[in-house]
Amino acid sequence: MPLLQSIVHRLEPSLDGARLDVVSANEVHPQDSDAMEALVTALNDTYNTKPKGWGRFSADSEGADTTFAGGLGRYLADGSGFATLTRRLTEQLARALAEHLSVAGYLLFAHQRQGDTDTLLVALVHQREGIGINAEHHAIPAVQLNTRQLTLAARINLTQWQQGDAQSQYVSFLKERGGQKVAEVVAQWLGVGEGLDAPQETRTLLKAFSDYVEKEAFDEEASREKTDALVDYATDQLRRGETMTLDELSALVDERQPKAFYEHIRHADYGLAEEIPPDKRTLNQFRRFTGRAGGVSISFDSHLLGNSIEYDEATDRLIIKQVPKQLKEQLKGHD
Repeated sequence: MPLLQSIVHRLEPSLDGARLDVVSANEVHPQDSDAMEALVTALNDTYNTKPKGWGRFSADSEGADTTFAGGLGRYLADGSGFATLTRRLTEQLARALAEHLSVAGYLLFAHQRQGDTDTLLVALVHQREGIGINAEHHAIPAVQLNTRQLTLAARINLTQWQQGDAQSQYVSFLKERGGQKVAEVVAQWLGVGEGLDAPQETRTLLKAFSDYVEKEAFDEEASREKTDALVDYATDQLRRGETMTLDELSALVDERQPKAFYEHIRHADYGLAEEIPPDKRTLNQFRRFTGRAGGVSISFDSHLLGNSIEYDEATDRLIIKQVPKQLKEQLKGHD
């Protein structure tokens, strides 16, 4: 992933412990740095696995010169002033984080390009103590950056933002359990109104998929193949740090009828956006339980357990509360 511009500023507590001070870099990082590219790649990989909030710049923030979006827009217009812009943004963040002095570290800004897509990654990186080997082959203390731990981070899909898609959730930011306050500060700093709830959107998508599989009455093998296609696609998008699009997903779920799943979602009015940020925890819980014995074959999505399907371990009974329509008609017609 080529780096177009990158720079690192430092946030550190003041001597009196009352604020965060900024130690700024004087100029952008050299562009042909293998070490910086490796660092940004490692941070992207970590960021992609973390829970996130999603949204877009508010209209007010895009129009003001001193906001994140306003300054970023001017930079993108002429490609200059990256060091000045990021220094000002870092100072704004330091003031906003006055009550969170524990977040001190190195704040990295990286304008990167992959294919036709430009993104801006912002990540606060911490140091950790390690051990190295010097020229005399002696073990010595060595300080290194901890790319697996992120206190705060955000990524803006610059290409989507500039395309002006009214539905696109082109800004994401770290939103882990225990870090809610910091996430709120970061969202305000970015000037982002949080839009989609990734866990809820993912749950709704999976519910729509289960309804579709039931409606079409696919056999067990076809159902499993389509489930695998959905999960593989969602997992791949999660790994890439990108949203799922209903068009792409529909084509993968049913190659013979690439629009069928999409039309099912729209006709049933699930309220899903065209682009959905995948939620890792929700996807991990989505599995199909299957079993076959004594002429009985059962298969159902795991999220139905405890809702329309219950398992009584004491009596070893599986209780189906909502019998599929097709099966119900067969049972009614049985003598």
